[in-house]
Amino acid sequence: MVNDEFIGAGWAFPLRTDATGGIALVTREREVEESIRLILGTAYGERPMRPEFGCGIHDEVFSPADAATFARIASDVRASLRRWEPRVAVEEVDVAADPDDATTLYIDIRYTVGSSNDPRNLVFPFYVIPAEE
Repeated sequence: MVNDEFIGAGWAFPLRTDATGGIALVTREREVEESIRLILGTAYGERPMRPEFGCGIHDEVFSPADAATFARIASDVRASLRRWEPRVAVEEVDVAADPDDATTLYIDIRYTVGSSNDPRNLVFPFYVIPAEE
């Protein structure tokens, strides 16, 4: 079991209120998952006070959906999570195109939280703009 103090609690993202009208909080594994989504969903430079926060995958929006692009995305995901989410150990990152939708890539991240042996995964959809033919 993962130590709750290690993971902590944080504001839910997107920001919302709970049933009592207070700021909704998330804890445990949900907090880590939302943190990963926030890191991957933020482009470098998007936060004026912390322009280096985020992930470089957004630079690939106009790139072809090929093995080289998939490798760059996987590398960017690993580097960003290593820097911004030290509570997780990324085991593997796979990127695959949706066979039915040329505009969607799926980033499958397999990770463990802290020193636990509890494997987790998160699939993050990433949308690209295909080249015009």
